[in-house]
Amino acid sequence: MKALNFIRALFGALALIAIVATASAQSTPTTPAGEKKTMDLGNFSVSLNVKDIKASMAFYEKLDFKVVAGKLEQKWIVLQNGNTRIGLFQGMFDKNIMTFNPGWTKAKETMKEFQDVREIQRTLKARGITTVAPEADEKTEGPAYFKVTDPDGNTLLFDQHVPSPKR
Repeated sequence: MKALNFIRALFGALALIAIVATASAQSTPTTPAGEKKTMDLGNFSVSLNVKDIKASMAFYEKLDFKVVAGKLEQKWIVLQNGNTRIGLFQGMFDKNIMTFNPGWTKAKETMKEFQDVREIQRTLKARGITTVAPEADEKTEGPAYFKVTDPDGNTLLFDQHVPSPKR
């Protein structure tokens, strides 16, 4: 009797696995023909507008952030803790900015393949984002930037520091 109950339970479990697997395969979303892959915006950091760069640097160093770039005498530095980067900028802009660097990895290495900043700009405009100002000059190649403002007034900076990819 115990063996029969075990076999029934085993068949029930196998039937349930088959049903779940079939339903999962049928509901797996597919990418429509002609749809492009997701944009890769590159390295990300938050740029903070600070009142006193030395006081801010001391604060973030207490959180184990280390200076990885910048010039304190020019009142800007970039700090890193693990994969998290924070730029501190005194007197350069009036509010905090989310910064994306197309063409850079998290280690600031130049990527061989990436979407040029002008290509990202065209994609965002095609998707109806109209708050692009200033714009990257479409007639140029290489380093360039543009800014977008989200519905809440937050600024997103797309800042490419490297040459355009060869295509």
